[in-house]
Amino acid sequence: MEETNRQRKIAGVLQKDLVDVLQKAAQDGMKGVIISVSKVHVTSDLGVAKVYLSVFPSDKREELIKGVQSNTVLIRHEMAARTKNQLRRMPELLFYGDDTLDYIEEIDKSLKGEDENPIMNPEVLPRRQKK
Repeated sequence: MEETNRQRKIAGVLQKDLVDVLQKAAQDGMKGVIISVSKVHVTSDLGVAKVYLSVFPSDKREELIKGVQSNTVLIRHEMAARTKNQLRRMPELLFYGDDTLDYIEEIDKSLKGEDENPIMNPEVLPRRQKK
């Protein structure tokens, strides 16, 4: 099913404000970590927002995602305060890690010849699993 204009607008507002909230929190708690919100999907009833976070360096991803998930209530409260004039009700936030950059890096290494060439042997690339 295709996203409606309303879903896309809400996702855009949430993405923009979440970047500010999460980067501020990362500056306070984790020096040298860059967080970006790569994608936000809002359900058709506007009740749930799935947020995909990209973290650099990637070895800190799991730790940071767990920290964000444990502070979801505080983040949601901050987001509600920021979006009170745009949204009637703040959607529930579900946070997931985005491994796209790792996948691209593996492909890049393979194409540069640092790993086995995926063009010659496509079985070397791991299959991505949808979560």
